Amino acid sequence: MKKLLVLILLLVLGAGIGAGAAYGLARVMAPPPAAASHAAKPADVETVFVSAGTILVPIVTGDGSLSGYANFDVQLEVEEEKSAEVTARMPLLLHGINLRAYRTPMAAGKQKILPDLDVFSRMVMNAATEALGKGVVKRAVVMSAKPV
Repeated sequence: MKKLLVLILLLVLGAGIGAGAAYGLARVMAPPPAAASHAAKPADVETVFVSAGTILVPIVTGDGSLSGYANFDVQLEVEEEKSAEVTARMPLLLHGINLRAYRTPMAAGKQKILPDLDVFSRMVMNAATEALGKGVVKRAVVMSAKPV
């Protein structure tokens, strides 16, 4: 009789612990409520692309030597109401890109004559943050890159 009571007690305790673990795991793994996630989203803002024109950039290798030049056609995604301000301050952005380009190794490929587009995009974004302010440019899109 004592063995039967111990087995029943262990069965009840095991079921309780298992149910508690399942409930806790379900709470941790559940997605956030729809209302909370919707409230946390910022309002949708209209963006436009502003042309930065064709930018001539030196292609520098990792050891600092010049391997050539490339022309980049770049578009900047900005909020619609800030597009005129970005266009007016474009010379400051181009100046920032020029100051960074000769110090930024972006040569890629076997012959080190192709530009690394990711490196160039990051360089443009860093220059945009300095010249135009943080968060003004949402992203820089390289439309084309042509070695010269």
